[in-house]
Amino acid sequence: LDHVEFPYVYLDATYLHVRNAASQVTSMAVVIATGITATGEREVLGVDVGDSEDEVFWRGFLKSLRLRGLGGVRLVISDQHAGLVAALRRSFQGASHQRCRVHFARNLLALVPKSHQDMVAAVFRTIFAQPDAAGVEATWDTVRDQLADRFPKLGPFMDDAKAEVLAFTAFPRAHWTKIWSTNPLERVNK
Repeated sequence: LDHVEFPYVYLDATYLHVRNAASQVTSMAVVIATGITATGEREVLGVDVGDSEDEVFWRGFLKSLRLRGLGGVRLVISDQHAGLVAALRRSFQGASHQRCRVHFARNLLALVPKSHQDMVAAVFRTIFAQPDAAGVEATWDTVRDQLADRFPKLGPFMDDAKAEVLAFTAFPRAHWTKIWSTNPLERVNK
């Protein structure tokens, strides 16, 4: 993987039913890493199969990518799975972590009564319609305050996630729609 630098790396897992050596069908984690070059070219960097998405499995997978020459990583885009996040902290020190905004929005909506979810989703989307990083951050704070007034649990939840959900704003504006979620990788997984 040392033929080019990959400033952006997407990580995700899916579970598939696999027939093992004892002819039993079990659910296994299939993890995948996709890299994006500075010129926008996409490349699958690695795939692995394991029993679960625990930190040890993710750390081994990430270590294998580094041993194969993966370098130049500036931003890792993923969901907030605990094992993955812990492995990232140890394996990609110095790289930022972009928490998928789509996954975060689902988690946010889970804290809101169904009757208010459409409104909360619409207000939340306004954050990402801003033209620059300062606008995104200011709108996050405004939306956080508006939502916390009606739904007190949302205030601390948004405070805790802000840095990771808005990590994309430190990168070129033209890249934002590609790096603020794991949607590009999830399309590959399908």
